Amino acid sequence: MTAVTHASPVPPFIRRMFALAAVAVAVLAGGAALQPAAAGKIWFEGGSSGSAAIRGYDVVAYFTQAKPVAGKADFSHSWNNAEWRFASAENRDLFAANPEKYAPQYGGWCAWAVSQGYTAPIDPEAWRIVDGKLYLNYSKSVQQRWARDVPGNISKSDRNWPGIREKLVAK
Repeated sequence: MTAVTHASPVPPFIRRMFALAAVAVAVLAGGAALQPAAAGKIWFEGGSSGSAAIRGYDVVAYFTQAKPVAGKADFSHSWNNAEWRFASAENRDLFAANPEKYAPQYGGWCAWAVSQGYTAPIDPEAWRIVDGKLYLNYSKSVQQRWARDVPGNISKSDRNWPGIREKLVAK
């Protein structure tokens, strides 16, 4: 087979950018291959594609400051195949010592949606702690709907969550 050469209409700097992009993809793909199989099984809201769980909000702050607080990459902790961010080292350490105490219910997905049998993203401003557990909702208006029957909605969500979580992990 003989090689055919011809002038490329693509400028050299564009070819270099594509070459660098190809190298970056290869490096990232190689790094992903070194991760345990479960690493791809992220089921926390906002915890896919390299982003932090719960959109990077500090879940401990809901309990200690009674408000949503954005976390910082400097204070992160890996748990359940997701990166969790915190506003302080103290909050990160509290979470690391007992993540189940602070992690939101239903993987941080909208509690109303889970009660209806599906998932929906959340607004970190739409939250409530009930019996020591953090629940998040899609929006404040959805949260009002969820709040009309908190015990009933929690009961429905508790029944629906195992199947929903299994589907998320299987993706």
